[in-house]
Amino acid sequence: MSDNEEQEQTIAEDLVVTKYKMGGDIANQALCVVIEAAKSGVSVLSLCEKGDAYIMAETGKVFRKEKELKKGIAFPTSVSVNNCVCHFSPLKSDPDYILKDGDLVKIDLGVHVDGFISNVAHSFIVGATKEAPVTGRKADVIMAAHLCAEAALRLVKPGNQNSQVTEAWNNIAKSFKCTAIEGMLSHQLKQHIIDGEKTIIQNPTDQQRKDHEKAEFEVHEVYAVDNVPSTSCCSLSAYSTRRKVSLYMCLLLFLVFLSLKTCHFVSVSKTFHCVPQESLWPSLSSQCC
Repeated sequence: MSDNEEQEQTIAEDLVVTKYKMGGDIANQALCVVIEAAKSGVSVLSLCEKGDAYIMAETGKVFRKEKELKKGIAFPTSVSVNNCVCHFSPLKSDPDYILKDGDLVKIDLGVHVDGFISNVAHSFIVGATKEAPVTGRKADVIMAAHLCAEAALRLVKPGNQNSQVTEAWNNIAKSFKCTAIEGMLSHQLKQHIIDGEKTIIQNPTDQQRKDHEKAEFEVHEVYAVDNVPSTSCCSLSAYSTRRKVSLYMCLLLFLVFLSLKTCHFVSVSKTFHCVPQESLWPSLSSQCC
């Protein structure tokens, strides 16, 4: 290793664990805030703004003396409803969506402290109560997602293979007569990297199965696990055909060449400075058969 290279920080260090815990606590609190506010008649845009505002306020309270330490939003609050699978976080200029009783809502968001990312998500039915519980196919798909998460908790451990998780998810989804969304990926997390090289693929096609790299989980690795079963068929269509793309990622290398005199870039870089990979996240909707 050269003198200019820094050794990768992992959860082998107590301070890194502390930063993950801080981010995780704030992420869970933000998730609860958004869930509590997600009632019939409430707009998706307002929920996304509420989640992001909470994250920025709470991360501003930690490591206040360390001025150079970055913290804040790792993944913007997204509220995806019914057949919209994920990543729906509309701009103010975009068409909004107003929640109603019976909607199946998926909330996901991410927090980072010093680039160590804590992502959380939750799915629920608007208006469901103990007196009026969820039934039918919505109950099936929610239980499938819950059991897939439980399986991942038990299978993502040192010595196991990513393919073991893939097969478990497919089998659980099938047991509820659901289908895991085709090709969805769960990524390894590293400092400042939200989509690491090691991945877990969900319900791959034959070609994806051939191309996807097999990997073994190792000690001190961290993963963000996304499992997404559906009551319809497994293919996706880009929701961006109806919605503008509003969540972006940029390649860290490009930042060296961008002009810091651009006010818009300075504003964005101060708020969203923890997703240094080239990509974009369109909202995705399940394409029914």
